[in-house]
Amino acid sequence: QVQLVESGGGLVQPGGSLRLSCAASGSIFSINAMGWYRQVSGEQREMVATINSASGTNYADSVKGRFTISRDNAKNTVYLQMNSLKLEDTAVYYCKLIARLRNDSQRMYWGQGTQVTVAS
Repeated sequence: QVQLVESGGGLVQPGGSLRLSCAASGSIFSINAMGWYRQVSGEQREMVATINSASGTNYADSVKGRFTISRDNAKNTVYLQMNSLKLEDTAVYYCKLIARLRNDSQRMYWGQGTQVTVAS
């Protein structure tokens, strides 16, 4: 099965930066897309940024110009560089993977989540 390991979350002051990482492991045949989602307590999980197999990206309007998603295909890892962080960026961030394993169909996988807290 696929395992997603997230890292990079923590406490940061407004205007600061963090970089999240999500490494996928397992018998992966192909990765169709990877992305980052976030969720605040009591709210729905929302898309932050996605990147597909052709390196096409999509961002939530609230993070455009501040966040950058990238990936390292050789390491099956996706990153989220977060700059100019705001108080409203505080949330649990989840890594999402759409992939096909060897001898299996395409499925969706979620990371365990990592807390990002922006506070002064």
